[in-house]
Amino acid sequence: MQGNNRKPTGHMRKIALLSLLFFLSLSHLFAQQTIGLFTNTTESFDGYTLFGPKNSTETYLINNCGEKVHSWSSQYVPGGSIYLLENGTLLRTAKTAGGPGGIGLVEMIDWNSTIIWSHSVDSTHGRQHHDVELLPNGNILLIVRDIRTQAEVIQAGSSTTQASVNSEQIIEIQPDLVNGGATVVWEWKAWEHLIQDADSTKDDYGVVSDHPNRVDINFLDHNSSDWLHMNGVDYNEEFDQIMLSVRDFSEFWIIDHSTTLAESADSVGGTFGQGGDILYRWGNPQAYSQGTPGDQKLFLQHHTHWIPENLLGAGKILMFNNRAGTPQTVDYSTVNTVRLPVDTNGFYTYNGGAFGPVNFDWTYQAPNPSNFFSAVFSGAQRLPNGNTLICEGVPGKFFEIDTNQNIVWEYVNPVNNLGPQAQDSSIINNQAFRCTRYAPDYTGFSGKSLVAQGYIETGSTFSCTLFAIGLTGSPFAENEFEAFPNPSEGVITFKIPHEQGEKLSLKIHNTTGQIVYEMQISTQDPFLTIDLNHLGRGVYFATILNGKGQWGQKIILTK
Repeated sequence: MQGNNRKPTGHMRKIALLSLLFFLSLSHLFAQQTIGLFTNTTESFDGYTLFGPKNSTETYLINNCGEKVHSWSSQYVPGGSIYLLENGTLLRTAKTAGGPGGIGLVEMIDWNSTIIWSHSVDSTHGRQHHDVELLPNGNILLIVRDIRTQAEVIQAGSSTTQASVNSEQIIEIQPDLVNGGATVVWEWKAWEHLIQDADSTKDDYGVVSDHPNRVDINFLDHNSSDWLHMNGVDYNEEFDQIMLSVRDFSEFWIIDHSTTLAESADSVGGTFGQGGDILYRWGNPQAYSQGTPGDQKLFLQHHTHWIPENLLGAGKILMFNNRAGTPQTVDYSTVNTVRLPVDTNGFYTYNGGAFGPVNFDWTYQAPNPSNFFSAVFSGAQRLPNGNTLICEGVPGKFFEIDTNQNIVWEYVNPVNNLGPQAQDSSIINNQAFRCTRYAPDYTGFSGKSLVAQGYIETGSTFSCTLFAIGLTGSPFAENEFEAFPNPSEGVITFKIPHEQGEKLSLKIHNTTGQIVYEMQISTQDPFLTIDLNHLGRGVYFATILNGKGQWGQKIILTK
């Protein structure tokens, strides 16, 4: 085929029709693209994705086409997580200038970027960092550094070359939205639940393996200022329990929130009778002398949390396992779920040894494992349609997988420390701590304008709606589309289910919208092959219409 409008032969018509339709339903992947939207299919959960670039003071909300529908401005870059509350307020962690890595601040920002409340516990408790959790009563849980002196470390049965060591504490504050500030109403300190077997003359001496509900002060050394490094906090209202992602221990812990202040520092009291001791822990039984390196399942994980009710896997724990490849000395990450051995009242089964279960019950890993890796940051979210949204934090890549682990939506954060970048640029420093998808009917959007305002990045010309997939009235079933190969060196075969004798129209556009190939198809053969070598290397957009609906998709020619 030599001309842009050349009419294909019958055999070629067969093949042309088929390939196109599959790609129309597959994704919006652009070969020239380096940032912004790469894939958007009908299998993706429709909604709005919230994210705060790690090196930007802006927080963005985008639709599934990757277009900005809203943004919020702050004076500070994010300190970690960002949430949109049900009243439309943004709850945002922030990192101020000064201090070791910046002082932790929590902000509430209205839809118009007006700061309606902000607070720091740095002067009274220590630096808040990473994550926060809004409780049903309006209070907020904070992860806060708990600085311990060298003398305290020694008295606890350990040693350090540092003048001080950062332990961790959980602070619950009650915000005062009228007068500003907040009241601390509850707290829990890891330092009050230690065990050590190194020195019988020091505090908390005992057999570590006999006390899995306590924290071994000597599991890791103290020759750096950081020790536990918690990076996530979650709350279970049904059981009144708190989950903590303890990164450096490669574990998550669950503690009792029903305790009084006195009980939270003790080993008795609360609904579960164990005070502030650990109710359940999982990921690395070496941390309490009940396992070997082969038993370790988590490796510097992030975003451990309960899957909410009414979602696929509700009650299980979903997490981003950052360095899952560690045992194989290969850099790759996984996303996993684990089912906890818990009864209907929130009590965990434990019969000695390592806490069960012995393994995950679901794992996502890239077909080529090293293609999916983020050493730090990152998170995952189970969506209402059963899909899973994943934030691969270091490369700033957000993608959604369906229940068959196919990527059905993909986006690369186009914002770095220099602001929004141009399409085709090689971007760096575009990390994101986490991303969250909200449904269109989320109460936080009530009365708000969500009109698309164009792409965040500059230079993108692709129209997501122009190549919309699966329009109303389409007779084709999406799961019956097939196309191969794509990318292609020039010849593409399509398999398109259609009614006998049905007439179809096929058009192929270049990236400027110019029609570079078109044909009318009427065939009984479900296979159609098209030779597109004359178009040259690049990205093209194919649309197919049958009089009842149309589909559009990107095709990639590599030769």
